[in-house]
Amino acid sequence: MIQLSLTVHSTFSKYPPSTMSFLVSSEQVIHFSFNLHIDTVQFSSKIYSMKVKRTIDTKIKEFLTKKTTDNILFIWGPRRSGKTTLLQKFAKEMKAPIFNFDFISDRQRFVPTEDSLRKLAQENEIIFIDEIQNYPAATVPIKILNDVYKIKVVATGSSELRQKAGEDFDTMAGRFQEIYCLPLSTKEIYNHEHVNIHDKGLFERNLVKNLSMFGAYPEVYLSKSSESYKIKRLEKIIETYVLKDIIDIYNLKNIKLAKDILTKVALQLGSEVSVREIANSLQANMGTVTSYIEIFIKNYILIPLPSFKTNARKAVSENRKLYFYDLGIRNALIKDFREIELRPDAGGLWENLVVIEFEKMKKINGLLQTHYFYREYGGKEVDFIIEDYKKNYTCVEIKKSKGKIRTIFPLPHKSKVITKDNFVEEFV
Repeated sequence: MIQLSLTVHSTFSKYPPSTMSFLVSSEQVIHFSFNLHIDTVQFSSKIYSMKVKRTIDTKIKEFLTKKTTDNILFIWGPRRSGKTTLLQKFAKEMKAPIFNFDFISDRQRFVPTEDSLRKLAQENEIIFIDEIQNYPAATVPIKILNDVYKIKVVATGSSELRQKAGEDFDTMAGRFQEIYCLPLSTKEIYNHEHVNIHDKGLFERNLVKNLSMFGAYPEVYLSKSSESYKIKRLEKIIETYVLKDIIDIYNLKNIKLAKDILTKVALQLGSEVSVREIANSLQANMGTVTSYIEIFIKNYILIPLPSFKTNARKAVSENRKLYFYDLGIRNALIKDFREIELRPDAGGLWENLVVIEFEKMKKINGLLQTHYFYREYGGKEVDFIIEDYKKNYTCVEIKKSKGKIRTIFPLPHKSKVITKDNFVEEFV
């Protein structure tokens, strides 16, 4: 048994922190979720398996411990993907503070005045910032901390910061690195489970089942609780983080419209998405629908897959496909958590699952790739095209079982088929 101490900080400054201690076995981690309301603290406990080692751990550690010319590290990703957990881990190791830009008091520490920045530099060699997109003006003091005081900064958030900070962000060119913290990848799960050769088949079947039903947000995938608990957590993520946060951050006016747009996209999984059709069905402005979709893309809720264009007149498609970064979120939107074999949308689910893993592989490993689909006028289609920076192409057929590889792509290319039988092998 080990003793853990937990300090609860109220968001209301007049209430001091309170600490509690409890005993747990070393094989378990107890997760407490708190509902703070004035002077009342309510909590419930759920048992989770030990935290997964993230692929980007090594990159963060190298940044913190080695001398680099770019002393700013941005960690992009959606809420609840594990960014804060990573910050807490490394801040503890480096004995450095975390400034949370959800809180005005923490933002105020980064007012770009000589006195405030000198004080920050004197107190810290490394600074960790959570949710930096909430304060785009912080790019100016961060640049000064780097240029003048040689302070290393690690900041998490949405890459929407680029657009919100504008020219101020552009002035940091050459000073920063960027990596991605997304919901758990197949490789991370595989390494965490320590799968041996005898259990590989069972692991693969369970993995596809769980990912296609509940997705890969750490708190959901790692939960040892009931399926109903996982569904409630996913609904909470949608309402609190996917919708409410985005509505608040971007000053959007209609949370119902945002959810309706996402639901419409969820119902068109694997098909080309027409913004005009969505706008007409919701009696909404096309520009508004487009803006909402772009925000969901920039905040790692949706993955866009454009149509590959060549000079060949046979290629056709002005629309793009939209997939979800997490199928648990998608299933919660349409309220369907049946196993993939029982679903009328099984083909779209399987396609989405493979697209997710290619997208994670690209972002986590910094691969210089562009992804597409390809369709001819006759209706024949290649599910997924990978284009590298040298214009080499790989055509991917996504099938439930082995099948014939189509040869309709007009440029020289390699081909592969991904099925449930080789899914894990492809991505680990």
